Amino acid sequence: MYGLLFRTVFCRMDPEQAHHLAFSWIRAAARIPVLRTYAAAVLAPRHKELRIEALGRRMHGPLGLAAGFDKNAEGIDGLAMLGFDHVEVGTVTGSAQPGNPKKRLFRLVPDRALINRMGFNNEGSAAVARRLATRRPVFRTTVGVNIGKTKAVPEAEAAADYVTSAEALAPHADYLVVNVSSPNTPGLRNLQATDQLRPLLTAVREAADRVVTTRRVPLLVKIAPDLADEDIDAVADLAVELGLDGIIATNTTIARDGLGLRSPSALTAETGGLSGAPVHDRSLEVLRRLYARVGDRLTLVGVGGVTTAEDAWRRILAGATLVQGYTAFLYEGPFWMRRMHKGLAALLAASPYATLAEAVGADHRAQHAKEGAA
Repeated sequence: MYGLLFRTVFCRMDPEQAHHLAFSWIRAAARIPVLRTYAAAVLAPRHKELRIEALGRRMHGPLGLAAGFDKNAEGIDGLAMLGFDHVEVGTVTGSAQPGNPKKRLFRLVPDRALINRMGFNNEGSAAVARRLATRRPVFRTTVGVNIGKTKAVPEAEAAADYVTSAEALAPHADYLVVNVSSPNTPGLRNLQATDQLRPLLTAVREAADRVVTTRRVPLLVKIAPDLADEDIDAVADLAVELGLDGIIATNTTIARDGLGLRSPSALTAETGGLSGAPVHDRSLEVLRRLYARVGDRLTLVGVGGVTTAEDAWRRILAGATLVQGYTAFLYEGPFWMRRMHKGLAALLAASPYATLAEAVGADHRAQHAKEGAA
């Protein structure tokens, strides 16, 4: 049914307009007690064997919604109703901003991909903080907050801008993510260089500790798939040195190598970040490199081209404790999480591992043992 709806309704609409319409339906359903209870029972059945500890939280499972869908923390309960074990809101900037001019979101349906150049359109950290502060959760879910740089703020003042967001949002976040990897804010990716990233992450860590004294708010950094291998290693080493809690691998890519020949060239030539199936291989490669570098010292979150339960399982074996998706949700619809949980539970049951935690990084350990035996 969703496939028919997607082809006959959503595909005929501007992608951003379609997103707003679908999201409004999700939020509306979550406001009706009987409907949300029934929807959650059908769409979000729990598999106890998928429970996992991550970032100081006991989660129903490892599968979450990546940042970008709910930019202003407007529909967390609706998304939990659909089965997401955690929801990452944002990206939120220090000040409100409209983002880049429209049209800025493009579907590459044959490649199951999106290109976006949204530009961190959001209501700003103060407004999002107020919404989170007054939220009365209906469903128990973990809420991450992804923060980025306001476009008008110069690179030299980026740390102060991130601190503004951290001070406002840390009290309401189960974890914070520093986003320095979107390709749609000029100069943002320059902040991934360790000489700039070090003072930025230090300032955000200090800000979170300053405003939240009753607990430690986990802090992660989100990196691009386009980083050179040596730069990935440098970020990993820095994260360990600074005592970060994790790394999210990866954001969208500016490369177009993963695209097939079926999407119109006029679309593939659009500027912006590419997400979905074409980024799968590189995101998995980055994840494997990170786990080989940091092991279990950090929580790794795998995202990028995750569509099937097999994709999620591959990320877990490669070292991800948590797995996120976004683009596949738009193509697969509201039953996506149900299928993902069911499939992942079956893969775990067929594996030699008793728990998901045992499976995290198993590929690396097996390779290491093989090399040792040789």
